[in-house]
Amino acid sequence: QVQLVESGGGLVQAGGSLKLSCAASGTIFSINSMGWYRQAPGKQRELVAVITSDGSTNYADSVKGRFANSRDNAKNIVYLQMNSLKPEDTDGYYCNVVGYYSEYNQFGMWGQGTQVTVSS
Repeated sequence: QVQLVESGGGLVQAGGSLKLSCAASGTIFSINSMGWYRQAPGKQRELVAVITSDGSTNYADSVKGRFANSRDNAKNIVYLQMNSLKPEDTDGYYCNVVGYYSEYNQFGMWGQGTQVTVSS
């Protein structure tokens, strides 16, 4: 089993910053990608940022230049540094990790979610 624990959400004023973290633990053979999605009530979950095992990153156009996704491979932790936050960034943020339990058994896990609220 793999567990994900997220932290770092909260309330911030527009223009401020927050840093989210997501730690993966349990039976992990390897991790392919670690990323963040966000979802507002009644809307589809959308990709915010993802980082692969080789360090390649991909960002939603709406966050490019403001958010930075990074990972600590030794500790299986992914971070999302969010700067210049806007009210429209207000959402629940969910960590997603894809990897392998063993050489041939893949997993995909979601974190419990953390709320980010940006006030104007």
